[in-house]
Amino acid sequence: MEPNKGLVSALFLFFLLHATMASPTPKPHIKPRSPPHHPCRHLTFYFHDIIFNGKNFKNATAAIVGSPPWSNRTILAGQSHFGNLVVFDDPITLDNNLHSAPVGRAQGFYIYDRKDIFTAWLGFSFVFNSTQHRGSINFAGADPLMNKTRDISVIGGTGDFFMTRGVATLETDAFEGEVYFRLRVDIKLYECW
Repeated sequence: MEPNKGLVSALFLFFLLHATMASPTPKPHIKPRSPPHHPCRHLTFYFHDIIFNGKNFKNATAAIVGSPPWSNRTILAGQSHFGNLVVFDDPITLDNNLHSAPVGRAQGFYIYDRKDIFTAWLGFSFVFNSTQHRGSINFAGADPLMNKTRDISVIGGTGDFFMTRGVATLETDAFEGEVYFRLRVDIKLYECW
């Protein structure tokens, strides 16, 4: 009597699958790195933004490079400045005095992105080249301007701040109309190399 080939094949596959599933698979023993609860570095800087208004070419550190059709490039648009794109190269200081010696430059852009309330989206870097700091810290995130403080992400860096991560708390420290504003930036780094 010849055994049924299909039954033998099915039994063979059953035992093969059972043996494969029953044997423990080696799992790597990688312990996830938990984020530190306290910052590894804490820094505070101020940056000073002076928007070009058609008359202040020598002092301006920012310019409107994109505007909606109902606006122009020397005055921020009405309706919460919606649609304006501003590029900046602002001095960074250790205190809130515009005339203090700069320790670096804040370089990047902001886009006013809502019609009904003042809010912007920021993408910029602090670029340092001083005896105290060298390299850059990169930032990105939403800036709801009507809040007293706003948090944006620290998304990387170079030099002294190589691959750093953290949070920057922004606070409008002063402003003069729609031409000048000063931000206090409180940086807490949670990944430092």
